[in-house]
Amino acid sequence: MNANTNDTIVDIVKERYGAIAEGKTFGSCCGGSGREALAVGCGYERTDLAALPEDANLGLGCGAPVAYLELKPGETVVDLGSGAGIDAFLAAREVGPNGHVVGVDMTPAMIAKARANASRAGFSQVEFREGRLESLPIADASVDAVTSNCVINLVPDKAAVFAEIARILKPQGRFAIADIVLDAPLPTSIVADVSAYVGCVSGALLRADYLSMLAEAGFETVTVVKDIDYLAAAGDLSSDPVSGALERAGMSQADIAGKVRSITFRAVRR
Repeated sequence: MNANTNDTIVDIVKERYGAIAEGKTFGSCCGGSGREALAVGCGYERTDLAALPEDANLGLGCGAPVAYLELKPGETVVDLGSGAGIDAFLAAREVGPNGHVVGVDMTPAMIAKARANASRAGFSQVEFREGRLESLPIADASVDAVTSNCVINLVPDKAAVFAEIARILKPQGRFAIADIVLDAPLPTSIVADVSAYVGCVSGALLRADYLSMLAEAGFETVTVVKDIDYLAAAGDLSSDPVSGALERAGMSQADIAGKVRSITFRAVRR
């Protein structure tokens, strides 16, 4: 993609997720009927969801990565693409009142919703900053842990995101991330369709290419802790942007079955 295409994609992603934050449309990444079912399908515990502000869960993840961070009281955590705050708030419960959680999101409507949720639920150790993942508003080597949930696939320059994660983590800092990767190339008509991009499919990289970026950015001990068929888990895509892309290409979900994977993985900064 060239710079102009990248900028267009970023604008479209921002517009769609802003509309979700404002309740103008609904987005889902995990399957099920209703946001709680979607979140449980991703791996969240119902008891955890019940302890969070209702508006924090917008059904947009493809995993439950905070559970794999093994957070300790007093630690500092950054949530990339924090949305309405679900993972930031789960992290806050783990690090406690003496810890610090920073959510970063590029969508003003999401930031506003997350801040309102934090205020309403009394999460004083959580703050939300507007910013791009390729240029995080976080100081160098200031963070113990990083998480992100089904967001990096939406960023055109993924290598820049991993470089930024390495920059903000302390030495031996770690992350746990849920994201979308491909186990086989997608048809070119799907790759070129922006609707499939905002639907977390056509922006995904081949698994080997994606994971190689981690080593290049300075991460080691990369471990995939969960690996599922993303589209099978999503179930009925009739209201999802991916369905329109498939229809325009004259394809069905079966034509790309098994190629699109939701993985949750951990790594440590050298």
